[in-house]
Amino acid sequence: MLVYPSAIDLSTRTLRYLARQLASRRQEIGTRWRRLTAGRQALLALAHLRCGDTYAQLAAGFGIGLATVYRYVREAIDLLAGLAPTLDEAMVTARSKAYVILDGTVLPIDRIAADRPYYSGKKRHHGMNVQVLTDPFGRLLWASHALPGATHDLTAAREHGIINALVEADLKCWADKTYQGAARNLRVPFKGRRLKRRQRRHNTTHAKIRCVGEQAMAAPKGWRLLRKLRCSTHRITAIVKAVLALHLAVASG
Repeated sequence: MLVYPSAIDLSTRTLRYLARQLASRRQEIGTRWRRLTAGRQALLALAHLRCGDTYAQLAAGFGIGLATVYRYVREAIDLLAGLAPTLDEAMVTARSKAYVILDGTVLPIDRIAADRPYYSGKKRHHGMNVQVLTDPFGRLLWASHALPGATHDLTAAREHGIINALVEADLKCWADKTYQGAARNLRVPFKGRRLKRRQRRHNTTHAKIRCVGEQAMAAPKGWRLLRKLRCSTHRITAIVKAVLALHLAVASG
């Protein structure tokens, strides 16, 4: 296999943050020696997450075995996933906001036609449904566990407890029409073609607010691994939360 130098479009702050977390983890479990330093392991994990490099490519590039790559990447992802905010923690932050924006996305996965629970009729591809909360400025607050792509957004939101959490916090939330009827404080656009002028104005204003959340959803999708997930569906939640933890850590400075 040919090996060549490459680049990752991330700041050194991201690398330093992950390297510090990995170094602390090694100290905590009493690791004495490893094939890669904490900094190199962090670079390995970021190359996988951001660029979507395969284990074989990483093994050749870093001069280590496939099994070692798998362990190093899995350790980094699990460590980061544990740092991602829970729904309760996100709601504490959300209470200081004027409102939040709720939206769902379906992350593409490689599944065959027989895997019907993973097929999203709305997106017309197999995937995993992830619910995301953002603040009025488009900053990510929280990402849910991944559910099969056939799950309706409203069903997913209820299963994750998002609707109840918003009601208990008495927090206004903007969402699209798939969440209609979820709760009184959940603002959704009017349905139908023959709408009154007042309703059309409401829908226009609503779309301008909600588009901020849709733009925020583009940030996680900048990580190429999330554009086409080829791993076990049981690992997707950890990957999503790892990316969220990195995004929040760098955004907070």
